[in-house]
Amino acid sequence: MPYDKRSDLPDSVRDNLPAHAQDIYKEAFNSAWDQYRDPDERRDDASREEVAHRVAWAAVKRDYHKDKDGHWRRS
Repeated sequence: MPYDKRSDLPDSVRDNLPAHAQDIYKEAFNSAWDQYRDPDERRDDASREEVAHRVAWAAVKRDYHKDKDGHWRRS
């Protein structure tokens, strides 16, 4: 279930992340979706979707952080 455009992203992503961070999320998710197709490539019993979301959030957190008010800001 790769994402074609920002509007396809989950509400939790669209409603909280700035546009650039959403692009990072989308690209990282789609890449991980392809990379972790084989269950043997995943740790624990996580689904392909779970792994792709984890990878996407990790990618966002490389360039963004949550400030004390809970807003995502570029690092």
